[in-house]
Amino acid sequence: MYTFSNRLKIGAIVLMALGIVGMGVGFVSVPSTPEEAKAMVAAHDDGHGDSHAEEGEHLAEDTAHAGTADHDAAHDEHLMHQLQNRPWSAVYVAAFFFFMIALGVLAFYAIQRAAQAGWSPLLFRVMEGITAYLVPGGIAVFVLLVLSVMHFNHMFVWMDADVVAEDALLQGKAGYLNPTFFLIRAAIFLGGWILYREVSRRLSLAQDEASDNRNFVKNFRWSAGFLVFYLVTESMMSWDWIMSVDP
Repeated sequence: MYTFSNRLKIGAIVLMALGIVGMGVGFVSVPSTPEEAKAMVAAHDDGHGDSHAEEGEHLAEDTAHAGTADHDAAHDEHLMHQLQNRPWSAVYVAAFFFFMIALGVLAFYAIQRAAQAGWSPLLFRVMEGITAYLVPGGIAVFVLLVLSVMHFNHMFVWMDADVVAEDALLQGKAGYLNPTFFLIRAAIFLGGWILYREVSRRLSLAQDEASDNRNFVKNFRWSAGFLVFYLVTESMMSWDWIMSVDP
């Protein structure tokens, strides 16, 4: 059995602590008002040479000729939201990335179970170990989705009622893209994936102690059914959690 050395454990803890500190700095440093957002962009342009300065001048000219003060205010608010989204987007991408590794392994595991491949039992315990991350990873992703629905960030533009009110396409998609149905779908996706993982793991362990192949047959049936569920829900998940960021 592989064991982690104390040095490796300490190194991992230190890196996680640094990551948490960096994440905290990212959230604290975001602008809280449109004025702060404009000041941050102006400071960034001032520190990056003539080309950026020229771009800033062109942007200022475009803004000056854009129209009314309402347009300028809307632009400034949009800029603030974009800057506020940066730390949220970084956390969301990281949480989603590692969760998808576990989910991808779960799908491969189910394929091996359903196909009854002769070589894959050697890797079942490894795959079951990797898919154990589905629970904490799924919780992390779901919490981020709930916080998005609660307007802690602006990653999903269709969650902004003001934007939807002015966009006929988003209004037409409101039956599917609405916060309540969005979270219900997420709960169904995560619940189904985690349920299969736990049932299959339990049957796999029980088969080691059994004198017949009943658990093996049950696992085959669960895996075949899960693959149908997975093909549908994984596609819908990609619509919800990836594509609907910019529908």
